[in-house]
Amino acid sequence: VTAKIIMKKYLKLIRVKHYLKNVIVFLPLFFSSKLFDVNALLITFLGFIQYSFVSSIVYIINDIRDIDDDRKHDEKRKRPLASGEIKIKNAIIVVVLLALITIGIGCYLFILNGSYAFLLLFVYLILNILYSFGLKEKVIIDIVILASGFVLRLFYGGMINNIVISNYLFLTVLCGSLFMAIGKRRNELRKNGDKTRKVLKYYNIDFLSKNLYIYLAMTLIFFSLWTMSLENGNMILVIPLIYLICLKYSYNIENEDSFGDPVEVIFSDKLLLGCIALFAIIIFLIFYVFK
Repeated sequence: VTAKIIMKKYLKLIRVKHYLKNVIVFLPLFFSSKLFDVNALLITFLGFIQYSFVSSIVYIINDIRDIDDDRKHDEKRKRPLASGEIKIKNAIIVVVLLALITIGIGCYLFILNGSYAFLLLFVYLILNILYSFGLKEKVIIDIVILASGFVLRLFYGGMINNIVISNYLFLTVLCGSLFMAIGKRRNELRKNGDKTRKVLKYYNIDFLSKNLYIYLAMTLIFFSLWTMSLENGNMILVIPLIYLICLKYSYNIENEDSFGDPVEVIFSDKLLLGCIALFAIIIFLIFYVFK
């Protein structure tokens, strides 16, 4: 029982639940109709693990850096470091272990297919370390860095298998990322004011709300254009469903109890999860069964 409790604390430390974000690395492979290419699937899976571990390193560094501020936050004070469940020195050991595994996977992928995708991982790591050590207090820049993580994941997924990312897919992910990042900032401001994050004093609810829905609209437009640009005309059938998913997501973040974190918003709503699962099943059938 004790081992199980300890494991649960460390899984919470590395934020396994947030690995959901890294599923984006599979999108280029999926939409290129190569999901059943065993070699490509193995490479992408290893890339997913590598990206997930790097993101965990970023989360831990950020938690160490923000430990005092997190203790003042309604939700973040429950994190393993802020609550004192895990000591900082133990968290550093976890960072070193994750870094060694990540380097090992990167070397293997480079030997396997000569991919330089690790450079994108390096950019992601540096950007987020700079974010943790000061850029998160810079207005607009903080939102851009949050959104850039999703875009980098997309291009990383394409780069490890030499798949070109279409312009419309790039713009869809870019605008969707900005929508989620702005939603997170707006709800943090609405819930806590600027007492837990200094940069929030430079924002106001009206500014964030206006831009939030501008990027939601642009996401839906670019997604629609992307589906219509594909050779498989059946993809247009999923447009109403993605509209419904975005409608439910935006409804959820209007809830005054929501902090706007994308993963928490999705996992806290069974209907939204069900719609996303249905969306995934339908596009799988379109690309691999009724193509």
